[in-house]
Amino acid sequence: MNVSPSGTPSATAPGFLARHGETLLRILVPILVVAVLIGIWQIGVMVSGVPQYILPSPGAVAISLFKDWGILAPALWVTTQITMASLGLALIGGVGIAVFLVQSKWIETAFYPITVILQVTPIVAIAPLILIYAPSTQVALLICAFLVAFFPILSNMVQGLKSVDHNLLNLFDLYGASRWQTLLYLKLPASLPYFMTGLRIGGGLALIAAVVAEFAAGSAGAGSGLAFRLLEAQYRLNIPRLFAALFLLSCLGVVIFAITSFISWLALHRWHESSLKREN
Repeated sequence: MNVSPSGTPSATAPGFLARHGETLLRILVPILVVAVLIGIWQIGVMVSGVPQYILPSPGAVAISLFKDWGILAPALWVTTQITMASLGLALIGGVGIAVFLVQSKWIETAFYPITVILQVTPIVAIAPLILIYAPSTQVALLICAFLVAFFPILSNMVQGLKSVDHNLLNLFDLYGASRWQTLLYLKLPASLPYFMTGLRIGGGLALIAAVVAEFAAGSAGAGSGLAFRLLEAQYRLNIPRLFAALFLLSCLGVVIFAITSFISWLALHRWHESSLKREN
């Protein structure tokens, strides 16, 4: 151990690597794999001489991303807004409906099949009807994304609320806890791991649904999202811009997954088995 001039131990590089080596590897290995794949892509395009309008090189995609940033950035913001708003509504709706369903077996029997029907019906088939009845295209896109994102949260919350240890339920009953006290202090904390799983799934599905709904809506203009820019680039055979829009969508999905995973880690890493580090 090195000692600083003030007499206090100072951190060393080997000590830092020993503590954080696994975390660094988890970050660096995927980045390295992606970099190798991009390099293979670039070399393959250069060697084969494929035209840019069929398969652009990564360099052409980067140039298009920079050149068309003024077009793609507002579309990215629109898609982000729809995705996050629908995810927020799905969180509120999914948790609220789950709490409502588990209050009684008859309530769950009566209403849960309706949520299943909404989930299994393809959103592409529902989107035209929503576009007819919704007051605006943006509201229709929000409804479509909400319908897809809320079911994983709902189903995981219902499972979590029903998976509470019966011994703990009996203990709460023994001490005379009310239904709301049992819900607040036992069922909701116990269902947190299930909720976090639904959150991670719902975040990705919200983005997918927002893009699919915009494909179905065919919205254009200043308020259009990245899905329209994809279609526009396809119609104009501007394939580098199409790949640039795909890259932004992928980055948005990765950011959403990273944020939801970090929230899950913050909520669970101190106590839940799925997040605790083990020696073996």
